Amino acid sequence: MVRFGDTDAAGVVHFHELFRWCHETWEESLEKYGIALKDIFPTNEINTSQLDVALPVIHCEANYFQPLYVGDNINIELNPEKLNEASFVLRFRLVKDGENICSINIKHVSINPITRKKCTLSKQINMWLYQSNLSY
Repeated sequence: MVRFGDTDAAGVVHFHELFRWCHETWEESLEKYGIALKDIFPTNEINTSQLDVALPVIHCEANYFQPLYVGDNINIELNPEKLNEASFVLRFRLVKDGENICSINIKHVSINPITRKKCTLSKQINMWLYQSNLSY
């Protein structure tokens, strides 16, 4: 549900909130498929070298079709797509009362967290990409 703090001075949901909600949807999907967030994202622990890969965002885009206001309820659909051995895109569709409100795409690339060079996706992310697409 859209909260007052999610809106701007015009009473419309601010665009960055939609990106935040989409990222939270991705995090929930990872957890649903048994992936601990601390195994994917850096933490404040001293030794973060346990991460096989880092997954920076290299591109994001959004198309807005209708505004959202305080009290609106929305559903967020996630359809991830593996692009190649080193990258994937998270495709989101935000829906209110059966109508498209927004579409958002967030592209990630896999890099070695130490060298910062592109590398293959982790086994966990590959498994999540595969499993999460079985239900569609």
